[in-house]
Amino acid sequence: MAGLRGVPRSARSLPLSQLARQAYPAQTTSCPATVRAASISTSSSTQAPAADPTSSPVLADLETDSTLGTPQLGPDGKKIFRPWKRAADRQGALPSSRYQYHPPKYNRGPLHPIQSPASSDPIARDFVPGPFNLPRLRETYNATIASDLMTLAYNHVPPGTPAKEPVDRLRGWDGSSPYHKNRVKRAPRGSPQLTIIEKDITFRNIPEIKEISISSYVPEGLKNPDYLLVARTAFLAITGTMPTLTKTKTDVAAWSIRANETSGVKTTIYGNAAYEFLDRCIHLVLPRIKDWKGIKATTGDSSGNLSFGLNPEDVGLFPELEVNYDMYPSKMLPGCRIFIKTTATSDRQARLLLQSLGLPFYGQIRN
Repeated sequence: MAGLRGVPRSARSLPLSQLARQAYPAQTTSCPATVRAASISTSSSTQAPAADPTSSPVLADLETDSTLGTPQLGPDGKKIFRPWKRAADRQGALPSSRYQYHPPKYNRGPLHPIQSPASSDPIARDFVPGPFNLPRLRETYNATIASDLMTLAYNHVPPGTPAKEPVDRLRGWDGSSPYHKNRVKRAPRGSPQLTIIEKDITFRNIPEIKEISISSYVPEGLKNPDYLLVARTAFLAITGTMPTLTKTKTDVAAWSIRANETSGVKTTIYGNAAYEFLDRCIHLVLPRIKDWKGIKATTGDSSGNLSFGLNPEDVGLFPELEVNYDMYPSKMLPGCRIFIKTTATSDRQARLLLQSLGLPFYGQIRN
């Protein structure tokens, strides 16, 4: 349309066949600014050569060479490339560590040339893939509880405060005998071992759940193995791991128990599975127990590990058992003992962690 406007009015009435034979110059008009810019660009192009596009600092890091222009390997080059001959002509053999694709089976100390890789390395023997999910309770711990625990347990120490000298917890001798002079100190009263010293909570050692162990003693299994089968299948449904059978250690004549007899089951869960199991206990099982007061505050081993028990009626409240309750006879379901192992260094810190997760405690608190 723009070209027809520049054609004279007399030529517009001609047919298209005649217009195709005769060439008429298009009379177009341009604005003065466009004409001036075109003249300036023409004069500059005649005075200076065109700039190299690769000289721009933006394109300085780009490679101008292309792999498409690499010449193909000819027959002479194929004859020269002989890796098998280079390996055969090598005088010295490569060290065996060059071919050590599997980690060692045994650790031979920190000075041995072959060391076991980290647990996060996929070739490690103890490598565990995952995690594949994020439990709700663990997400709550990472988002809210961890920072709250660090704030609640903060212990301010002014700069320049001298560190306290550690207290000697071993008992010395009274010196009533001359042989007491170089004798080794005695262990504390009531325990042959020293307990863990409580450490202040910082951002490096916030208490968290490490593992949960579930065990059950089934004395009826000594006479009827079906009780052990029901206990094992129930624990398998609750935890998702295959329980192992436990045996008695000593003889008890009053209870008709002999040593090395299968009498119980146990299993341990770690990581996200432990958080999911504790989440089900807190929100689905424990609230449905009639007249349940909570966990005794005196529980603990002074090292951050707490435990509580469930009756056979309480074990049947788990949703994994209720969905198919006929598969597990109610009279054969066992009770269980649940041990929660944390990274805390005292029972006080472990109790504070479980309280923040939703577990209540009752009774006299013993730190």
